[in-house]
Amino acid sequence: MNKRVFGAEGEKIAAKYLIENGFNILEMNFRSGKIGEIDIIASEKEYICFIEVKTRTCNLYGTPAEAVGYEKQKRIKALAWIYIKNKNRNPNMRFDVVEVTGKIRNNEFTPENVNLIRSAF
Repeated sequence: MNKRVFGAEGEKIAAKYLIENGFNILEMNFRSGKIGEIDIIASEKEYICFIEVKTRTCNLYGTPAEAVGYEKQKRIKALAWIYIKNKNRNPNMRFDVVEVTGKIRNNEFTPENVNLIRSAF
């Protein structure tokens, strides 16, 4: 399983989890120019949530959320403002991280845990 497929699988699992927990998915894989990408944009109550999904098979190099460093946070925030401006949305926003952990067996990812961190940064 290559990294792109692995990441996309994690994003599908995260989106399903968010929907089951009352979120409304507005967009997936939002891009603007060469700044980067926001994995999931969703609404929860009065918030527009900009969500980074990190999928891992182990915590050898830290938790998935720890992989969302300062530069990544900066790019997500810049993209969030572009989204808010282009969609004329209420700027009541939040930045979340969804950690998806599991195992790969026979080239298939099996999730074991999904953890939502609200207001992660």
